[in-house]
Amino acid sequence: MRNGLSLSAVGHATSLLLAISFVLCVGFDLALPKYAMYEAWKPFLPGFTGLNLGSFVLGLVESYAYGWYFALVWVPLYNVFLHRADRRAGSSTG
Repeated sequence: MRNGLSLSAVGHATSLLLAISFVLCVGFDLALPKYAMYEAWKPFLPGFTGLNLGSFVLGLVESYAYGWYFALVWVPLYNVFLHRADRRAGSSTG
């Protein structure tokens, strides 16, 4: 039987992916303000108001939290389906 995914590993990896992406997007907005996309983030980041230090920190924390939300939902579902597939494969070969 295969081992399932680690909730901790997926949680931290996904959260860091989203946090790094957020930082890169803020950098893009600061480098190219004509093409800034921070307005698009407002519906997804509650309390985010724009490109200022408070909103940056809040957006970073919320991005990290969204990664954990994803992991907390996805990893258990994946592991359940993985174990079901393993049981089916084991019962068909035995």
